[in-house]
Amino acid sequence: MFLQSQLSWNVVVPAENIDAEGLMLQKAILIRLLEDFSSRKALKELGYLTAVTTLDHVGEATVRQHTGDLLFPVEFSCITFKMFPGEVLEGVAHSVMKQGVFLRCGAAEKVYVSPSKMAGYKFVPGENPVYKNDEKSLRIEKGTKVRFLVLDEKYDEIEKDFRAVVSLEGEFLGPILI
Repeated sequence: MFLQSQLSWNVVVPAENIDAEGLMLQKAILIRLLEDFSSRKALKELGYLTAVTTLDHVGEATVRQHTGDLLFPVEFSCITFKMFPGEVLEGVAHSVMKQGVFLRCGAAEKVYVSPSKMAGYKFVPGENPVYKNDEKSLRIEKGTKVRFLVLDEKYDEIEKDFRAVVSLEGEFLGPILI
């Protein structure tokens, strides 16, 4: 689910980027905020950081003693993406193997479907492995768009990434026919 979030961060503007004109300072703050935002992948509480929408407030600067850099407290709005248990989402299969299928959903690449959560599907090995459901004439292979139910998600603090376990069991879940 995409969420509109409000965040407060500290932005450090190097002394060499500081100009007497306020407009250049505002630009330096915004550029530094965008750089910091893009370097962080996700936050446990909010999910994946997708886009900054507005810079709402820039506070008073404090000077760092040893470097002369300026530290600005900023408040901004952004869009985040997080999966919640019980939510139905769509993704694209990017890895199909006997142990299950990995899907991509938005910024999430570690969305796992266990073979036990794909009732009626059988694994067919080969150069292009596939899960087939002969009863419904459906198949899941690399590049297949799939609708799924989120069972659980966990945040990996080390990788700053989420992992999700999902299911294809239920009405209107599974490969999406175009």
